[in-house]
Amino acid sequence: MASRIVQSFRADSAPTGAEFGELTVAVSGGVLGYREVGSHARTIVLLHGISSGAGSWSECARMMAPHARVIAWDAPGYGQSSPLDKAAPSATDYARRLHELLEALDAEKCLLVGHSLGALMAAAYSELPNNRAEAYVLMSPALGYQGARSAQASRVREGRLNALKELGIEGIARNLPNRLLTEQAEDSARDTVRNNALRLQPAGYTQAVELLCGDDIDRFEPPKDRTLVYCGDSDIVTTPEQSAQYAQRHGFPFALIPQAGHACYVEQPHEVARILLEAAASIDVQGTST
Repeated sequence: MASRIVQSFRADSAPTGAEFGELTVAVSGGVLGYREVGSHARTIVLLHGISSGAGSWSECARMMAPHARVIAWDAPGYGQSSPLDKAAPSATDYARRLHELLEALDAEKCLLVGHSLGALMAAAYSELPNNRAEAYVLMSPALGYQGARSAQASRVREGRLNALKELGIEGIARNLPNRLLTEQAEDSARDTVRNNALRLQPAGYTQAVELLCGDDIDRFEPPKDRTLVYCGDSDIVTTPEQSAQYAQRHGFPFALIPQAGHACYVEQPHEVARILLEAAASIDVQGTST
């Protein structure tokens, strides 16, 4: 991708009052919740991970708003979004629902950004016919526990569902910042992780656990020349080694985000915003990313 295309981006370039409130749109399975800010022709679409939601992108989206139209969804079963109609949906099921959102919002030629489990959904979206993504950024990608990792699936499923039963949403949210952020993370980042986790819906979270344990990101092939992989340098969930190996298997460029744990875009929103704006700008300048 083009380097340093966005020369003028600064952390304070977005208005502090930029709106990123909750919206909904009708889709075939009910409704999808999403947030949107900005009005530029350039479109960036953001997919959150298993323990988060659209609101977790607020600071990063605010920074990008003067330079792009930014859309973040609440995945099916999260926030106000209706769950999918399968107990154990695949990544392709989530991708199809995403396509409905992009059609409804008339979002074309977008940069599709997936974080953690959202990266698995984004990878699946790349293989839908007539998809609307021109380039992809996969951040701390969750690989899924099928294929080469299937021996771990039962343990992971049991662990996550037992935690939901024994701790509840509040208990999961209380423990999450220490797992997703570094010790140096600011209190505001910890609040963002915690507050978004408190909005989890048990049904949607359970479906997402089934996705995590029942699918495999390696079965999808996003375009090599239009996909980037990143990971926080202190990520203990999807480690730098794991993310680098995934990128190497598929021939994707890979880079670390300094001073960041798993929730890299929450902990380092300025750096992530810069990365995403440069990736989106390369679509404009070259028609495709190189």
